[in-house]
Amino acid sequence: MLSGLNILTSRISLSPWALDAIIDSIKIIPFLFIVFFIIEILEFYYADKINNFIKKTGKASILAGTLAAIFPQCGFSVIAAGLYSKKIITRGCLIAIFLATSDEAIPILLSTPNKINLVIPILLIKIFIALFTGYLLELVFPTQTQNREMLPEIEEGCCKHDIVQGKKIEIILHPILHTLNVFGFILVISLALNYLFTNIEIVELIKGNIILQPIIASLIGLIPNCAISIGLTMMLIKGSISFGAAISGLLSNAGLGLLVLLKNNNLKDTLKIILLILSISIFSGLFINCFIK
Repeated sequence: MLSGLNILTSRISLSPWALDAIIDSIKIIPFLFIVFFIIEILEFYYADKINNFIKKTGKASILAGTLAAIFPQCGFSVIAAGLYSKKIITRGCLIAIFLATSDEAIPILLSTPNKINLVIPILLIKIFIALFTGYLLELVFPTQTQNREMLPEIEEGCCKHDIVQGKKIEIILHPILHTLNVFGFILVISLALNYLFTNIEIVELIKGNIILQPIIASLIGLIPNCAISIGLTMMLIKGSISFGAAISGLLSNAGLGLLVLLKNNNLKDTLKIILLILSISIFSGLFINCFIK
């Protein structure tokens, strides 16, 4: 099938950089669907159990929240933001969840066979940073929780997907819709990156700047949109940013979680959380770049 795709696209009159982007994007569609389908099944049957467990585990909620967030899913950071705004989980737990959230990075890497080796290092690094930060914050700046039986307001995740009370039909429909959405983002980002690398020399200066990259990536990661993690991951795959910069961006990117926090939480407290996440993300990326070129 893939060889047929190469023959078909070779007959289309497009620039090589555009053809490469189209071919690379189409090739990962089946892998994306398989990954998202598995995720959807696990999320549908176990998400509610995980949420209830985190609400009842006290200090262990940081560990439970981190491990739950590292697993690719469609809105755990959104749920965490709702729980925090209701004083059900602590600040340390929330930040640990935000830092650990993987969003689309892991599915895309799993769908790119020659980059699967990056999955475990990224997961381990994010888990370590999330746990260290979460428990350190609890030790230095302890926060109180209350109303552990209250539920946050139901929020929508990506694709207008109900992340709390999903329907069985969504086990099939949502992976299809999510795959198409992610494919669209990947195609647009791949076209843009390929064009830039082909036509704009300044990109080479950015590619080689291991100090500036983590700062820019961390700031970009704060944008509350699932497409950001897609862009950062594709840039890592194509070699346009360093591993440290990718970690910085993926640490600061909590999907739609920050948007929910800005809507429901105290603004001053939310800005403190954003500043903490940004600082941790930048420092982590700079530290990694000192050892990994």
